[in-house]
Amino acid sequence: MVSPYEIRISDERLATIRAKVEGFDWSQLPDAGGWSAGVGISDLKRLTAYWLDSFDWRAVERRLNRLPNFMAEVEGEPIHFVHVKGDGSKPPVLLLHGWPGSYLEFERLLKPLAAEGHDVVAPSLPGFAFSNPITRVIGPRRAAEIMHALMVLLFGATRYVVQGGDWGAHIASWMGYMQPDALLGFHINMVSIFAKDASPTTPEERDLLSRRAAILDWETGYNHEQETRPQTLGVALADSPVGAAGWILEEFGKWADLRTTPDGSPDIWSKFSEEELLTNIMLYVAPPAVVTATWIYHGKRLEGSDRFAAGTRVRAPLGVAAFPDPVFLPTPRSFAEKTYTIVHWTDMPRGGHFAAMEQPELMLADLRAFICRVSGDRG
Repeated sequence: MVSPYEIRISDERLATIRAKVEGFDWSQLPDAGGWSAGVGISDLKRLTAYWLDSFDWRAVERRLNRLPNFMAEVEGEPIHFVHVKGDGSKPPVLLLHGWPGSYLEFERLLKPLAAEGHDVVAPSLPGFAFSNPITRVIGPRRAAEIMHALMVLLFGATRYVVQGGDWGAHIASWMGYMQPDALLGFHINMVSIFAKDASPTTPEERDLLSRRAAILDWETGYNHEQETRPQTLGVALADSPVGAAGWILEEFGKWADLRTTPDGSPDIWSKFSEEELLTNIMLYVAPPAVVTATWIYHGKRLEGSDRFAAGTRVRAPLGVAAFPDPVFLPTPRSFAEKTYTIVHWTDMPRGGHFAAMEQPELMLADLRAFICRVSGDRG
């Protein structure tokens, strides 16, 4: 069953968040220097000051409720989604976010795609934002089943297109593997699931994968903690909105395509405003989502869904928008082709991990080109 949904965080919850933000004891947080050991304290203080002095969640809530929000029970799980309807002349498009993003990464793609005839669906992943409370830990493979079931609920047997980054790319890849005949194709901006027996064979592949591994060794402590001990981490995240904000802000600062300040810190304000960062953060801390959103990492470990079985060939047509992500360096096309059926590839000039949010025009143009390719629509 699908029903309209209104976002409404209680006054009591908002008061609790504000009291905790106001009560954060900055004297207990020494500064290791810029962003050298994690989130920049001065940037976190700037965000927190805006939170207390200028941020108006009720105004944000009114804006978010102007989108067509819905709730559906999908295979026993509550799934929140935005559904902007087109005229049905083009295939439905499913837009999938990751952590620590949200469905709002795609906000500037919704109306343009719908105006071209697509029905556009942007869900909150299971356990994220308003897709709560989920019944158990859900990994990306299970999330792929749920997302496909949502599209069947909405569109029956109509074939559709998926776009995703971060976890959205993982989920889309599993959908391409498990439901190849249901998809016209899938378009991702992060290729990181491969067949177990895929190995680098060229100097370019070996060099890039080696450089990426060295970067990820420094940058993925969050992944190991959320993959193995999300409940323990969750005790801190659930209790401290400022702590959750710092946990999330770090990744926006390190993963986005940003210029740097003289001390080497990311100039996060050159791309993001306090308003948009806090809106995204509030989608974690206002509903009971900041803990369950980490469970997808634990689910990945339990499922073993970070790799396909040896010899796997994903049949669904794949399009790749290779944005210059500074941490998750783009996979060489030749290596990706060992697992995927690639029909479209674009090396992007700019834009990082949060591609649809950072460079919506580039993302929209590339997604349009891919859809034309897989749907046979050259118009």
